[in-house]
Amino acid sequence: MMALTCVLALTAGAAWADTPELKTGPAPFSVKVEIKPTAAPQEEMKPAQPAVTAEKDAKSQTPAKEGQQAKAAESEKKIGINLASRILTLYEGDTKVKMYHVGVGKTSTPTPTGYYAVQYKEVNPTWVDPDDTSVQIGPGPSNPIGYRWIGFSGNYGIHGTNHPESIGGYVSNGCVRMNEADVEDLYQYVSVGTPVTVYYDRLVIDVDPDHTVSYYVYPDGYGWQSLSVAQVKKALAGYGVEDFAEFQDISDKINASDGNVTYVAKAYDLVVNGNKLAKRALGKNGQIYLPSVAVATALKLDLQWNSQQGILTSPYGIAPGYVKSDVVYMNAVDAYSLFHLRGELTPDYVYNMYSVKGNNTPTVVISPGSGND
Repeated sequence: MMALTCVLALTAGAAWADTPELKTGPAPFSVKVEIKPTAAPQEEMKPAQPAVTAEKDAKSQTPAKEGQQAKAAESEKKIGINLASRILTLYEGDTKVKMYHVGVGKTSTPTPTGYYAVQYKEVNPTWVDPDDTSVQIGPGPSNPIGYRWIGFSGNYGIHGTNHPESIGGYVSNGCVRMNEADVEDLYQYVSVGTPVTVYYDRLVIDVDPDHTVSYYVYPDGYGWQSLSVAQVKKALAGYGVEDFAEFQDISDKINASDGNVTYVAKAYDLVVNGNKLAKRALGKNGQIYLPSVAVATALKLDLQWNSQQGILTSPYGIAPGYVKSDVVYMNAVDAYSLFHLRGELTPDYVYNMYSVKGNNTPTVVISPGSGND
């Protein structure tokens, strides 16, 4: 039995904001949000033990062994702790399988960011007062660290608490607190050596199995990470939905920093006559919208936009346009009248479009005085 000296801090922090629902399916996009720790300005903590990589002759890796290694990587358990959201996530490979609210270090004693691994596990640990090691509290309801300990770096660990009201706040001297039922649940899934990544990201982007992209902005509890509209736009661009996130809406979201979900759009890869476009088709409120200029360019067709009338004009016809962040989109239902295209959403969430011949080539009539911008 190891006596543990994680310092008790009873000052409860602010309650957590609403957080993403648990997503159990694999990320549907090739673009992923990677978990990368953000260092505190004063110091970035590093793992107590460096990772050791064994060098092997490439010829010794048979296809069977490579397959086994790939399968093992997919099922590998790992822990991610976002100090900004105060959420601990258990992963199996890249798939989220469990999410828990946690309490983390106070602003004066922040939980250190970095890459770690589980070093020690104990059931019914004994707590030792770090200021007076003669004061010890054994297992029981009075033990500040509860009934489970998962150490990941020196005296830093994940543990239970006899003050559940503190969960969700900046409350400890660096350890990560969990509700007792939660830490006992987590305990059974991790082993010595399980990777632990502690990071600080105020912006969290989530993707549903149906390709709905949403984002959350959390308060800057440690004052480590400023956040701008441009940064949020850039992050959303990795998913192809940045146009449907307007400047003012993002600004309001940053000002609120309430951790509540903002749904942006469903993002689908867009293929026109077998060619994948850089821009995506976006689903919103039951409709699918297409980037009109990108589609016209792929078809090598002229396209004009009348901003006053909100009308797109091509050699085949006209259709309404919708401006999203200075980009003109069109409803997919108008693709035939404007471009002689048909489209469908495939089972793997690709919006596939193909040219069809019209019965008659329509004549475009522009009323007098309707100048085009």
